[in-house]
Amino acid sequence: MSERRPTAAVLEAHKAFKPAAATTSDYEKAQDAFNQNRERLKAERLAREAAVRDSKQKPA
Repeated sequence: MSERRPTAAVLEAHKAFKPAAATTSDYEKAQDAFNQNRERLKAERLAREAAVRDSKQKPA
């Protein structure tokens, strides 16, 4: 079976009508910033709680 190859016109059309790169909306940027901040604060809280827990377990 022979394989069909696109014509020059089809190749030119594909070049002209390439899909545009998706841009990030302001909402998506805000959501990303919020989620990163939330994860940072969670990590800090867990570190503080672990430090308190470790200091209580060590005999003085």
